[in-house]
Amino acid sequence: MKFYSTNNKNKLATFREAVLKGIADDGGLFMPSELPKLSESFFQSISGLSFKEISFRVAKNLLKDDLPDEALTKIIDSAITFDAPVVKLDSQIFVLELFRGPTFAFKDFGARFMANAMSYLNKDENKEIIILVATSGDTGSAVANGFLNADGINVVLLYPSGRVSKIQEQQLTTLDHNITALEVDGTFDDCQRLVKQAFADSSLKKEATLSSANSINITRLIPQSFYYFNAYARTENKKLPFYISVPSGNFGNLTGGLFAYKMGLPVSKFIAAVNANDVFPKYLETSVFEAKPSIRTLSNAMDVGNPSNFARILDLYNHNYLSLKDDIYSRSFSDIDTIGAIKEVFSKYKYMMDPHGAVGYLALKKFIADSNQKDYNGIFLETAHPSKFADIVEKVLNKKIEMPAGLQACLVKKKKSIKISSEYQELKEYILSI
Repeated sequence: MKFYSTNNKNKLATFREAVLKGIADDGGLFMPSELPKLSESFFQSISGLSFKEISFRVAKNLLKDDLPDEALTKIIDSAITFDAPVVKLDSQIFVLELFRGPTFAFKDFGARFMANAMSYLNKDENKEIIILVATSGDTGSAVANGFLNADGINVVLLYPSGRVSKIQEQQLTTLDHNITALEVDGTFDDCQRLVKQAFADSSLKKEATLSSANSINITRLIPQSFYYFNAYARTENKKLPFYISVPSGNFGNLTGGLFAYKMGLPVSKFIAAVNANDVFPKYLETSVFEAKPSIRTLSNAMDVGNPSNFARILDLYNHNYLSLKDDIYSRSFSDIDTIGAIKEVFSKYKYMMDPHGAVGYLALKKFIADSNQKDYNGIFLETAHPSKFADIVEKVLNKKIEMPAGLQACLVKKKKSIKISSEYQELKEYILSI
């Protein structure tokens, strides 16, 4: 499989080049040259396949011979070590739980697949790779956990000071070894801008080998398609319309779902659920995309005013606005709405949601109401364990959350971070000092 740049479809790269570079030389994002359809027999037999078997079949269909079967099997066996169960709330509404991994967030799937793939592809190289990661919360901890103690790889995490939860910050800043946390005086958009500037800096790239583990790296998105297929496999009545609501910030998770759709997954509608950072629903309303400064909300991982993967979504639809709008519905919800949803779902189903899942639930319910659906499978993604946002959820529900042991352990560790400004030169100087 060849991969092209969203800035120039004639600029092709191998899978290895796309993984290790992270971003194309012209600043574009890598995209697969095709998204081949999976066979009818695959979908007919999918209910009898395990999550790992589904993941292998999907990855093999996409990557073809880019990885030997033995290597791909090892990568998936090492990455997919936890489930992504579909939990039934009622006869029509289900939750896809994506927080069963080591950092209790959906980013574990992509980060662990990427870490194993990158280690395999770089095993014969003598150069050390510096992974740059901008994070609004969960990406950084998932990547750090996935790459911890990986030979020949240093990870540099950039996170916005004061704009991640306490638990998220502890997960980011307590690992040591080959992981460094840079606490940026700014927003997530500032962190993402700094990373993009580093990749565009030709003088820096002469001195350091850089790669990215954000969703700008195509290797993060490939495994994020796996759990959409797995959710379909676990759905009992596959004859009903299949609606999936995705809490969306940088839109990597939605893009992974759209990859699955283009490979044949029978989704009737994708729902892009967003908080007050509403640039995408505004685009669907007006056909004009206008990036904005990010707004701080309770669902902080979605506080993105200029989502990188919007370029990939446009590319998937050949910039055809009407075609894109036909497949994707999007709505924005406030913090007050989010709090109300957390209360409603707990009261009605005795199910605890985190703020991101709450936005996903709201968007699903809004779509069902707007389109007057009667019989359907409605799935929303719960992307993080609610205890990662205990300060919010416990206050809203007036109820204590049982925190997983893995999260409790990081709370007692000493935070270690390096504070930097949002000026690029400061980041560059740090990278050159490594």
